[in-house]
Amino acid sequence: MRIVSYNVRYFGHALKGLASTSSSKQGIAEAIAGLTPLADVVALQEVETRSIRSSAAHRGGHPNETQLEAFLRHLEAALQKRGVPMPYRAFYYPAHVYGVGSLKVYTTGLAILVNQQTTNVLKGNSDQPFDITFRGSESLKRVKQTRIAAHLHLEDAKGKPFHLFNTHLSLPTPWAKEFWSQKVKMGHGANQLTEVKAVTDYAQQVSRQEPYLIVGDFNSAPATPVYRLLTEQLKLHGAQAVLKQIDPNRPDSFSTAGFMNLRMHLDHIFGRGVEFADMKDTHAFGDGSSRFHGLSDHVPLITNFEAS
Repeated sequence: MRIVSYNVRYFGHALKGLASTSSSKQGIAEAIAGLTPLADVVALQEVETRSIRSSAAHRGGHPNETQLEAFLRHLEAALQKRGVPMPYRAFYYPAHVYGVGSLKVYTTGLAILVNQQTTNVLKGNSDQPFDITFRGSESLKRVKQTRIAAHLHLEDAKGKPFHLFNTHLSLPTPWAKEFWSQKVKMGHGANQLTEVKAVTDYAQQVSRQEPYLIVGDFNSAPATPVYRLLTEQLKLHGAQAVLKQIDPNRPDSFSTAGFMNLRMHLDHIFGRGVEFADMKDTHAFGDGSSRFHGLSDHVPLITNFEAS
């Protein structure tokens, strides 16, 4: 099986994240459609429903289509150029809405695309994503962005079941005093540890001893408390560490995201009961040879795996 995990920045990278554009959707769609072989599952972070931000600069398509629907339209067109029929079924997981009344300024959420030619969907939680948010004080509960775990129970082409959990953790909270005393912050937040524990507890409860993957934007580097909780305490295997693409003891050995001259390793694929085979088409952020270069402030992680 082949999985892609990718923070697409609301398809707004062309405008520095201010608004979604057709060109960003088209570029990402063509990159995903150009993968050989195609991905069996695509987990996306930072995907909107419909809002001012998602539609202000968008051109083409139905005026009421959601951001995910618009992206699927571009993906289908990109696949048709290659003579490939559209194999993907999409699931959307809403997380948070910023707005006043019925006016949505911008929204947040996750998405999972499933290749129906190779993968069977058994069930999931798109109707009610699991809330993992650490909200802290009562005064922050109303303004804290909701963070979720998206879930699908799947079967591969051989009929082997496995679970996929897609997530996007909060940034380290600046309201904790240790935030200001800790030089390296991404992956050191007490709120992040609480959220990742919520994800893993949920995964263990739902999977019931079946193999599972937890993927997404963890806003945490290797060799940090969040990463060590996942790999050392909970005994999950990081795909990049298993396949020697990174040194798990060095937070700076690989970059999956960037801002100006800053490079960070924030995105991960973890598994239990799965065997990772390779990381073909996974390139560090800033690598101009990648088909995904310049399409988002993150790069995708792409790995082949087999459920045990």
